[in-house]
Amino acid sequence: MTLSQADQPLPEQCTQACDTPFAQILGQSPSGIVAYSNCNNHCVFKKPAFTQQTFTGIQWQCVEYARRWLLLNQGVVYGDVDIAADIWDHAQVHSPDHSQQVNFQSIVNGTRQHYVQKGDLLIYSKQFHGTGHVAVVLAVDEQQQVLYVGEQNYHNTPWQEDYAREIAYVMHQDQQWLLDAHLIGWKRVVRK
Repeated sequence: MTLSQADQPLPEQCTQACDTPFAQILGQSPSGIVAYSNCNNHCVFKKPAFTQQTFTGIQWQCVEYARRWLLLNQGVVYGDVDIAADIWDHAQVHSPDHSQQVNFQSIVNGTRQHYVQKGDLLIYSKQFHGTGHVAVVLAVDEQQQVLYVGEQNYHNTPWQEDYAREIAYVMHQDQQWLLDAHLIGWKRVVRK
């Protein structure tokens, strides 16, 4: 007799050397989206997560948080990806029932005119841990030139505020550069 996916014990890499215990709440965004601990960067527990009967990803990976945030805040999700960096290649997002498709714009770090804004997804290249990473922009402070992001499976430590971490940026010749290693750029849901 085999155990169902729900009954499987956590793999060893999800129970040892944890920054915080697996599935512990790390924080909550201003819109109420909860982030959960993935223990550490080596933990992969292939248990699916669902929100409003929509698959959001594998517990508690960065891809799951970003997809759940989009679902609950913008009513759309992106398609399946093998790794977070693959989100960059998606040109569209869709409603959970696939009845509606919306453009999903790619904006390269250092671009002019399309400055980062609340709701954008920051996409990191595959050079970051071999998988990339995705984080959600929760707020932008133009005076301090910093943005605030929500995410899972980055530091796996409790949030100090209603965001996971801050990312500074600089403006140079009308170009906005986010100062974060391996960042490709950001994705934006564009409704016409």
